[in-house]
Amino acid sequence: MDEKMITDPQAATDAAFMTLALEEAEKALAKDEVPVGAILVWEGKGVVARAHNTRESGKNALGHAELAAIDEACKALGGWRLHKATLYVTLEPCLMCTGAILSARIKRVVYGAPDPKAGGLGGLCDLREVGFTHTPEVVSGVEAEKCRALLDEFFVKLRERKRK
Repeated sequence: MDEKMITDPQAATDAAFMTLALEEAEKALAKDEVPVGAILVWEGKGVVARAHNTRESGKNALGHAELAAIDEACKALGGWRLHKATLYVTLEPCLMCTGAILSARIKRVVYGAPDPKAGGLGGLCDLREVGFTHTPEVVSGVEAEKCRALLDEFFVKLRERKRK
């Protein structure tokens, strides 16, 4: 851990909230879902939504952790503008989820593992560069090793099942 991580209270807070997102990812892993977890925090104070991937179990392409967390937060807060929220997610959001993040006007996105094949916040591309009226602050790499380890575990098991 570097000096900034030790002395920066925001980094410590981000790591603590990412731990909660990792707990959601572990729930997805236990259900044979791609282990992605998300939580949404309002004004840096409290969790208003928790979710994990349910694409396989729900038989729905929209079963991404980020979309479920945004939906739950909108319902809990009574509105679609999440301009005081931070979304913590274990994997860089895809293009679809990034579009939802932009539409919901989420203030900050903190993610763990980058996704160079499908990420919409710098991986495959960066939708913030398109010119939307709202662009969130993005922090990447928080607890990245733990986030990547869960994904690696899932895909190793998936490849083993396919070989059998």
